Amino acid sequence: MLTGLAAHEKAVARLRASYAAIPAGPTVRLAKKTSNLFRPRAATGVPGLDVSGLNGVISIDDDAQTADVQGMCTYQDLVDATLSRGFNPYVVPQLRTITLGGAVSGLGIESTSFRRGLPHESVLEMDIFTGAGEVVTTEPGDDLFDTFPNSYGSLGYATRLRIRLEKVPSYVDLRHLRFDDPGVLSKTIAQIMETREYDGIRVDGLDGAAFQPGEYYLTLATWCETAAAAPSDYTGRQIYYRSIQQLAASGIGRDLLTMYDYLWRWDTDWFWCSRAFGTQNPVVRRLWPRKYKRSDVYYRMVALDHRLHVGAWLDRRKGKPQGERVVQDVEIPVERLPEFLDWFDAVVGMRPVWLCPLFAGQKWPTYPLEPDKAYVNVGFWGNVGVGPDAPNAPRNRAIEAKVHELDGHKSLYSEAFYDRETFDRLYDGVNLARVKDRYDPDHRLTSLYDKTVRRR
Repeated sequence: MLTGLAAHEKAVARLRASYAAIPAGPTVRLAKKTSNLFRPRAATGVPGLDVSGLNGVISIDDDAQTADVQGMCTYQDLVDATLSRGFNPYVVPQLRTITLGGAVSGLGIESTSFRRGLPHESVLEMDIFTGAGEVVTTEPGDDLFDTFPNSYGSLGYATRLRIRLEKVPSYVDLRHLRFDDPGVLSKTIAQIMETREYDGIRVDGLDGAAFQPGEYYLTLATWCETAAAAPSDYTGRQIYYRSIQQLAASGIGRDLLTMYDYLWRWDTDWFWCSRAFGTQNPVVRRLWPRKYKRSDVYYRMVALDHRLHVGAWLDRRKGKPQGERVVQDVEIPVERLPEFLDWFDAVVGMRPVWLCPLFAGQKWPTYPLEPDKAYVNVGFWGNVGVGPDAPNAPRNRAIEAKVHELDGHKSLYSEAFYDRETFDRLYDGVNLARVKDRYDPDHRLTSLYDKTVRRR
């Protein structure tokens, strides 16, 4: 069901009223109960901005292949509205509860990013509620629009976004390719990104996983209208990421999913992170209700553990070294991927890691990837035993240094440890400060550095 423009305007009016009710001086934030971020932040005691009613799809234009979407709309709700009409957003991030506004002000990514870029590159127009309490309509080329990606609410919050849609069929055919050599893996990614095909077959989606040194996979997705066999189902007892290895080892290397299940193939097990909760044990998995096999459920469990420290207590009981949380996504130039993977295996040793090729159609100031250059997003999420030095985050700091040694970039949804000078150099702090002064002159919104590094 579509929200409609009248309901949207009422929701924006509530947002404005909630801003006006906050006394001048304190910083303002959204009144949000959930988040997909992995950054702790200090409480302010100030009421949050009322974003109720900003979580739907306003309208869809089938002829223009566009949708007007509210900023707090989750991709699950967005896809429910568009896929029933035969469309997908250009890029659908892999977790259901990521919001469109969050993906655009942050950095969403998925398997179509090798040909569609990042979510903000499909946006035609935005309404942004700024720190000055104004709604500004902005489009590509405007300073606010171009600086918004990777700003994480430091410039304002998107209330409405007009995005492009693409026509999609009902099914997705998958090919799982195994590689023993990271150099061959890297060259194959570059070739597919250039030609958008492999072995003469069109590639519509591309991602992969590194399970251990010498065991790397690419999964090539091809949209298809008809099903040659019954589609697989990874929302029950079967586990998607394990199927990649199993199908490749069996010599089949092929799979079929509905388009809907393909979009959420990673969400059921939060990639592979559900194993930390025992849900991949066959007995537990059989008893665990299907409706609770979701990334947002696991996220709430992690948040609870951060408050109660149960995991750390169990590790001490088992005699394990103190752990450091390493939750990061980084962009590495495709030709430097083998070097990064070898270094990561030697220094960090986390398994598996996600690989998602991407490019940027232009240089976005606050996340300046080189336009049309092939990158690979490397995602890794978990804990690494490091001992008493864990509070100093040695692995995270080493990752930051290595990424930028290789001319890569690091997204800021998780913890960061940069000094101010380095941060401003990497994320164009001069431009960011200029745009913030224009649209948030009283600095009612937390700055990007304070939010992502100082955790304010």
